[in-house]
Amino acid sequence: MKIVFATNNVHKLREVSQTLGEDFTLVTPRECGVTEDIPENEATLEGNALAKARYIRSRTGLDCFADDTGLEVEALGGEPGVHSARYATDGHDDAANKRLLLERLAGKENRRARFRTAIALIDADGEHIFEGVVEGRIAREERGADGFGYDPLFVPDGCDRTFAEMSADEKNAVSHRGRAVRRLAEYLQNRR
Repeated sequence: MKIVFATNNVHKLREVSQTLGEDFTLVTPRECGVTEDIPENEATLEGNALAKARYIRSRTGLDCFADDTGLEVEALGGEPGVHSARYATDGHDDAANKRLLLERLAGKENRRARFRTAIALIDADGEHIFEGVVEGRIAREERGADGFGYDPLFVPDGCDRTFAEMSADEKNAVSHRGRAVRRLAEYLQNRR
């Protein structure tokens, strides 16, 4: 089954493709002729995911889904949350985002955090939201070389390694995005 995934982030494409499996072929917006940046101006993860999916659907007419992910840190009142990708700058600067997060957590004992992903799917039956959450904590320094974004700082509950210290399969088994994608896949499989 071919479906448009409203992202051009190669890391996300790889993760989602591995989780969905070979029954699904992901098509990017670029492959559909949509090359402009998709606006992400909503106040919630669900709002951003829906806005991106609606944007792609309106330009392609195809079934599509989009995601938005946020890291919510308890001691920072839920920051960076919906602003996770642009926490330190207007652009996607992972190094600056991680630096700022560690600076804001300096001296704080409470390191509790959670990653949350919202996936919005638009198909012939309407709009659907699938959520995935993983609880954990923020490490005191970066560890690991795999993954992307905040992965070198996030240690999921029940683990002693960051996402960046895990293999892709290990991460996908417990991650927020993996959980949301499995819910999406279950819906799509049952729709057939």
